[in-house]
Amino acid sequence: MKTTKPLWRISVTTLLEAEDAVTELLATIFGCAAAAYFNLETGVSIVSVFRDQKPEVKKVEAEILDGLKRIMECGLKIGTGQIEIAKVKREDWAESWKRHFHPLEIGKTLLVKPSWSKKRPRKNQAVVILDPGLSFGTGQHPTTSFCLGEIARCHENGAARSFLDIGTGSGILAIAATKLGYQPVQAFDFDPESVRVAKANARKNRIEHRIKLTRGDVTKLPLKPAREFDLVCANLISTLLIAEKQRIVNRVKRGGTLVLAGILAAEFAEVERAFAGLKLKLVASCVENEWCSGAFCFV
Repeated sequence: MKTTKPLWRISVTTLLEAEDAVTELLATIFGCAAAAYFNLETGVSIVSVFRDQKPEVKKVEAEILDGLKRIMECGLKIGTGQIEIAKVKREDWAESWKRHFHPLEIGKTLLVKPSWSKKRPRKNQAVVILDPGLSFGTGQHPTTSFCLGEIARCHENGAARSFLDIGTGSGILAIAATKLGYQPVQAFDFDPESVRVAKANARKNRIEHRIKLTRGDVTKLPLKPAREFDLVCANLISTLLIAEKQRIVNRVKRGGTLVLAGILAAEFAEVERAFAGLKLKLVASCVENEWCSGAFCFV
């Protein structure tokens, strides 16, 4: 009889005001996006990542505790900060997502929904089918939804035709751009698991031949790119955005748009100054919870 290999869930119990910061912490430690459940009645958030292999418990706990300490030093209340590492059945994990993941509409042009949803798209609305996986990124996070909004906006006004996604995660941005008619579309991620999941999601949406998904390291990109793009999204931590700003900007066409996301609100001004030094000005921004994202154009 065939048995299904279990998953390991690493969870942190926190409060809503620190939910995004804890989500980013776990994503950084484990190299894949984390997911959060908020209980409206208790006011408690459970932030989790799921892994195939049992983690090194003491090492992981020490890293998480160190990260939680830094979050508290920023003035955020984390609640109990309880860490739980547990083995769970894959079926339990998969079914739990069906209760929490719902369709997401981005304006009138884009609908992101799980495969089990019966929601019908509006007329001329592109549909992205995306089920939660071990590498998440389903559009629910504020930084991802801002990027999706900019992809839809640039499509609607005809300002963008080609697209590059730096740090693709689940591939949601690149898939959405392809569904909206962007060509060519290229995307890469440093994490090989994210690339595998992104390719699987592209196949699920039947656009695997219209999108180039590769493993890549933004710190090793050539300064002179082979191609420039009308729209570039870089959903990365602020230190990486600043350190590699020249490599990122060199991939944006003159007259194009650069979207920067994944930035803590307290760090956004520093990012804006760094890119202003490369003749880019902020033309749109959004602050949600502790996160800030922005769209930039050349001066």
